[in-house]
Amino acid sequence: MIDIKNIDGFTNEYEFVKYLNGRMVSELNPLFRELIDNLFYGFKEYSVIKCWRNHQKQKTDIFIKIDNIIKGISIKKGIKNSVHVDKISEFIHFLIENKINKDIIEKYLKYHYADGTTNGSGLIRLPIEEYKKKHQESIDEINKAFNTKELLNNAIERFILKGNNSKYSIDALVYGEVNDFFWLTKDEISEIILSKKDIYSSAVHFGSITCQPKSRCLNYNPKYEKDRFCVQLKWYNLHDEIIEYKNNQVIKSRIMIEEIDKMLSE
Repeated sequence: MIDIKNIDGFTNEYEFVKYLNGRMVSELNPLFRELIDNLFYGFKEYSVIKCWRNHQKQKTDIFIKIDNIIKGISIKKGIKNSVHVDKISEFIHFLIENKINKDIIEKYLKYHYADGTTNGSGLIRLPIEEYKKKHQESIDEINKAFNTKELLNNAIERFILKGNNSKYSIDALVYGEVNDFFWLTKDEISEIILSKKDIYSSAVHFGSITCQPKSRCLNYNPKYEKDRFCVQLKWYNLHDEIIEYKNNQVIKSRIMIEEIDKMLSE
């Protein structure tokens, strides 16, 4: 279990930069060394690492450079991790680009606003649990359309790996803090999310990623009214799903070793 301290995300990113920048590869602790060995190649033990924070609003939080190779890292911590926010118009455009039919888009808009309209102009806004009681069948239809392999691959790229304002994908996602973290390559991220495409959820989702308005603003607070017109993607079970994936990898490795040993002994 990762011990998450009470520091904000920006401070956490700077802690990673502070640890890595200017340090030789040979000076890394085992946790960082495993990450570097999996992301880079051809470096020497005395190669000096350069690391800096990305000040653009992109999926990459920090860059790591060894010799002439640069890798982009996304860093997460805590629970209920928000991985992406879109304006509702941009999100709908993404669905149209991916050939989601009009009926499903309208069903999503009604789920999003939960006020009986597709534009947020309704007078009565329902809490999500009340909306689900009345419209779960409609939500299930949305999920069936959203959880095809083709759409999921495009969603993973947009919501997790690349975003909508970068030409480059992240190379790894780090979860935790500088002294205690897990990490996933982008291929492992895709594998985890795709593995959840057939898991039932009462909420709208893309595999592991829950899709919802940034705020339903049920109390009509003007301060948060604009958040009704944004779509937020959250990876609620990020920590647990990393643990599950890593454990399964260990089990697979053990089985493989046992099978090889058995073949050699025959």
